[in-house]
Amino acid sequence: MTTQQNPPTRWQTETVGERWTGYRERFAELVASGADLDGEARLLDAMLPRGAAVLDAGCGTGRVTDALRRRGHRAVGVDRDEGLLAAARAWYPGSSYVAADLLTLTPDLLAAAGAPTAFDLVALPGNVLVYLAPGTERQVLAVLRGLLRPAGRIVAGFATDRDYRVDALDVDAAALGLTVEHRFATWDLVPWTADADWCVTVLRAD
Repeated sequence: MTTQQNPPTRWQTETVGERWTGYRERFAELVASGADLDGEARLLDAMLPRGAAVLDAGCGTGRVTDALRRRGHRAVGVDRDEGLLAAARAWYPGSSYVAADLLTLTPDLLAAAGAPTAFDLVALPGNVLVYLAPGTERQVLAVLRGLLRPAGRIVAGFATDRDYRVDALDVDAAALGLTVEHRFATWDLVPWTADADWCVTVLRAD
């Protein structure tokens, strides 16, 4: 469920009206065309044993959730945007989704939906971290870290020109006992450089 007490996310304040509709329609066209939308899932899958529990945090229209499910994982997608979840359920009906704010996501909420309550990996693809409510990034990471199994990973990808920067992620991760294990400039493992316009960071729980 969503809660009105939680602050509005950047997604809610910036992606509205025609911009929101255009986002959904763009992915509808990609799904209908059979485009390859599995790039993130291929990297995540390579990190996991078969049948791993994976949380797609900020799952949007569900493409990563479903790609991981098709690869044999117990994947669940969580998102605050009910409209995007409606698209996910229509386009990828075989996968599991939970309507919830990442700030207040709990094992009880997940269990009530029949989802795993602890995860081998939490994925934050597609700019999720930089679309959170300003100032809540560390809180969200703390919630997600609390859902990890021992030595579990959080993998986050986002554009480097947003308000929330890579150095801020490193500070927040360290404060939460998360170690930067790998960093790439793309989901297909292009080496990281400081001037890269995209960052994919693999964090491991200490």
